[in-house]
Amino acid sequence: MLVFFLCFLVLTGCARDKAGTGITVAGSTSVQPFADKWAEVYMEENPGKIVNVQGGGSSAGIQATKSGACNIGTSSRELKPDEKDLTEIVVARDGLAIIVHPLNPIDNMTIDQVKSIFNGKIRNWRELGGKDKLITVVTREEGSGTRGAFQELVMKKDRVAKNAIVQDSNGTVREIVAGDPNAIGYISLGLVNDKVRALKLNGVQATDENIISRKYKLVRPFLFVTKSEPTPACREFINFVQSAEGQKLVSEEGLIPVK
Repeated sequence: MLVFFLCFLVLTGCARDKAGTGITVAGSTSVQPFADKWAEVYMEENPGKIVNVQGGGSSAGIQATKSGACNIGTSSRELKPDEKDLTEIVVARDGLAIIVHPLNPIDNMTIDQVKSIFNGKIRNWRELGGKDKLITVVTREEGSGTRGAFQELVMKKDRVAKNAIVQDSNGTVREIVAGDPNAIGYISLGLVNDKVRALKLNGVQATDENIISRKYKLVRPFLFVTKSEPTPACREFINFVQSAEGQKLVSEEGLIPVK
């Protein structure tokens, strides 16, 4: 039901935009702040060109692209087999950070331990050498690209426990973890700030260098998707995102450039 509602919001928003002259980019809330920055700089350099960026989630953006209601969809997860009819363009790569409160004494976990926390098998920090406190599990909503990437990279066939707190953006996950010393969540590495701390996984810190070298395993693509070959207007914006200037913005905003 939530995914349907998000799709409705994106589809109706895109439909209104198509009546105008601008490009609508819609989908992943993880990609959204970075797409906002690309659009801002692009429009400053190209007066009269309009790029309207919306959220809604990866699945909603993909559905909007499939329907033809949206010019460019965004996804922060790999496309599923039934979505492969879309044209996909990797515009950046991102590490998925497992975050805790800065006061949490735990510094390192295995990916299996993270899975056991999120599926409910591990419920107390004491089981991991921490304090005798129940773990507050914070997750993203179904349909989120961040949730999809976490499911694929960490959970595999397991499901996130039903008692987990569900949030609709990386920012709100970060805020809950920042306010609860017993909480754990996952967000885009580019959104980690001094209010939370990213754990090492299997002894490897989440850094740009470790992502590029593939030592850090939780890496996902940031995708632009179009229904067919991009229109000239869309291609111009995509070319800007893939240019040296656009990829410099990627690096400045905490993501990993694709070139």
